[in-house]
Amino acid sequence: MKKFALICLFASMAFGFANAQETEKKEVPANGAKIRFTETEHNYGTIMKGANGDCVFTFVNEGNEPLILSSVKASCGCTTPSYTQKPVMPGQEGTIKVHYNTNNVGGFSKTVTVTSNAVDNPRVVLRIKGNVKQEAAPAPQDKPQATPAVEAAPAEKTVPIMKNKPTR
Repeated sequence: MKKFALICLFASMAFGFANAQETEKKEVPANGAKIRFTETEHNYGTIMKGANGDCVFTFVNEGNEPLILSSVKASCGCTTPSYTQKPVMPGQEGTIKVHYNTNNVGGFSKTVTVTSNAVDNPRVVLRIKGNVKQEAAPAPQDKPQATPAVEAAPAEKTVPIMKNKPTR
């Protein structure tokens, strides 16, 4: 009984591996829109708080039908994408401009998911990353020492001098 169970297990695993390799070898249709990005990741490096957080991803329609971007969504609210709204004709370029809010200090790694009618890659994930550094605090100024209040010398009392009155 154990041998039969082991044989069934190995047979199902072999069938699974063969089937998995078949799905990897999907053929791309000859006709349709095809998208190719010049880069899919942008590294800002280390930038200062409040710096320009814009970058542009450029893509080309390498297919033979118009390419239409149906959705471009950022992974969070600190990243704002704007993109080519009209269909991109075969051989033409389109852009996706991404703005990251650089008022958020610290390291970041965000994604922008692009969904289109491309037959070769209908869903592309673009990545941005970097580190926003807080501006250096100004060097502490030498604070002037508080000068002790100088007490005014008590005013001298003037005592009227009474001259002796002549006696009569």
